[in-house]
Amino acid sequence: MRANQLIGYGLVVGLNKSGDSQDVQFTYQSLASMLSRMGVKFDHKQIRPRNVAAVVVTADLPPFASSGSRLDINVSSIGNAKNLQGGMLLMTPMKGVDGEIYALAQGALSTGGYSFSSAGSEVQKNHPTVARIPGGAIVEREISINLNAKNEILLSLLQMDFTTADRIREAVDTYLGGPYANCRDAGTVSVKVPEEYNDRVITLIAKIENLQVTADRRAKVVMNERTGTIIMGSDVRVSTIAISHGSLKIQISTSTDISQPNPFSTGRTMAAKESEVSAEEEESKLVLVEAGVSIGDVVTALNAIGASSRDLIDILQAVKASGALEADLEIL
Repeated sequence: MRANQLIGYGLVVGLNKSGDSQDVQFTYQSLASMLSRMGVKFDHKQIRPRNVAAVVVTADLPPFASSGSRLDINVSSIGNAKNLQGGMLLMTPMKGVDGEIYALAQGALSTGGYSFSSAGSEVQKNHPTVARIPGGAIVEREISINLNAKNEILLSLLQMDFTTADRIREAVDTYLGGPYANCRDAGTVSVKVPEEYNDRVITLIAKIENLQVTADRRAKVVMNERTGTIIMGSDVRVSTIAISHGSLKIQISTSTDISQPNPFSTGRTMAAKESEVSAEEEESKLVLVEAGVSIGDVVTALNAIGASSRDLIDILQAVKASGALEADLEIL
């Protein structure tokens, strides 16, 4: 059971002179084509599409969506429109990857922001060229799925793991009382439908999804060097290791002295610069971390040596390189 992505091309009207300019030819052509189909006769030179913007409309078609149900849609400008606030999306067909129309979108846009400019000054909040319409599309074509006709179902793990897949197999076999489940790989478990659940596959799925299984988690440390953020799970362990942390501070200060000659002398006023360089090396602290300690002990030990968030990133990378960190290290 999975969703399918839909996409469409449409026009947003009713903008307050914040739409696409005449340089965006596809907006001009789309507007002219729409008016022609509606039987409006006009001179193409009279079109000034400053209140119109060309947009791309996207949505996810959930599984089992029936005809008449509504979808939330996202609307994004593809021209040079400055603001979609207050706009109205005209009826837009939304197609799947097969080119078939599965939904029709239309409605008033909600940008959640604004943008105003005057005399070279501009005020903007959030991103006004992307909008959303809750329930803005109506499903016209269903994707039929007959679950009761299946004699086998596949369970897809959100996070692939061999241990978790085997635990699911064991739990399903225990519940059904026989070898009905089989692990295909780390992310898929197949289940044969027992005879008593023929034509009642949905009931079987409902019972399987309520089985309690403890997922196996890999110890991982996630770090973001740009923000200095570090996330460590409770199952992170380290081997016995000694950590030394210290830094060298160098400070250079420059001052300017003015040399003023005596009155009525032939001398000139001169500026003399004096520089002073000082270096200070902080006392390096050595902390011993015993083997098998928890993440709380690791943080306490690192805080004891006065390490900041960015220092912790460098320290953890060095600990991982030494082979003492029993966890995966992921840098964003």
